[in-house]
This record gives sequence, structure tokens and C-alpha cells, in this order.
Amino acid sequence: MSRPAKGAVAKKAKPAKPQPHKAAAAPATGEKLSFNHAMIYVKDVEHGLHFYRDLMGFKFIEDFRYEGTPVYARLRAPGGDGTIALHLAGPGVSLASEGVRLYFEVRDLDGFCRKLQQKGFYITQMPRLMPWGWRHAYLNDPDGHEISLYWAGENRWQKTVMKTAREAAQT
Repeated sequence: MSRPAKGAVAKKAKPAKPQPHKAAAAPATGEKLSFNHAMIYVKDVEHGLHFYRDLMGFKFIEDFRYEGTPVYARLRAPGGDGTIALHLAGPGVSLASEGVRLYFEVRDLDGFCRKLQQKGFYITQMPRLMPWGWRHAYLNDPDGHEISLYWAGENRWQKTVMKTAREAAQT
């Protein structure tokens, strides 16, 4: 190892640039993966239907009954192709879904939340601007599953909107 000459300034090594993480390529089968639906386990399918169909506006597709009791129901989002399935949970099964939250986008977020409140539904956080620039409201369905109602608007594809959101939060 050599030393710099007397009076010379040693050059600092540049820190290595972090390399972007590359996503793994999809298997080369020629098939594209598509999302089908989200399964939501519930204690009572009728109560779930009341919430998602009657309060949230989902369209009923089908149900399956066992000895006259609904044990499964499929619904389509009112503004798209997304579907959810309500499935009766087995006895003693925990419905805790920590780490999972359902997101539904609605342009008139404030009006939609007011309508839910008028129907007697409790919203845990009324619409507000979040640090990433989207407006969110939070609530839980009858089985405690977390739901975010949101509107991304013009900020949808912006990489960062933190400064704007902080400024808006201060006013």
C-alpha cells in the first residue's frame, strides 16, 4: 500500500451506488398472470352482502348455499372488473387480517363517505390528504377487515408528492 506524498490530499473513495433491485421475470410460458378476485372470510355471509352490496354498491354475481344458508357470495366492483368473494369462515377461525387492507377508489370520496354515514356506518378516519398526495378515508367492514377508500387524482402517477402533501397539511 502506498502513502500519498507529503502535502498531497488523499482522494476519498466514492461510496458504491446502490443498484436498483430488478424484479424477477415471469416464467416463460407465454401466459400472462391476471388477478381474479380477493376472498374475504366472514362470520355471516348475509351481513357481508349487506355491507358490500347495499352500502358499498358492489353488484351481486352469484352465491352458494348449504342447507339454505349462504356460505359463499361473489360480487363485482361497481366501477370496474374487480371482484370479491365472501366465504363463510369455519367455527373458531380467526378473521384477523393484519397486514392486509382492501383498497377501493372513488372519485367523489367525500360524498361517498357522507352517504355511508347517512346509512349509519362508522368511518374511522374521514377523508384527508395523506403524505403521498392521495386522499384516503379508513373504515372496517362488519368482520373487522380494514378498508381504505381513496382518490389518487392527478397525483396517481407522480413518483413523489411529499412536499406538496406536507404543504397542504400545514394549511
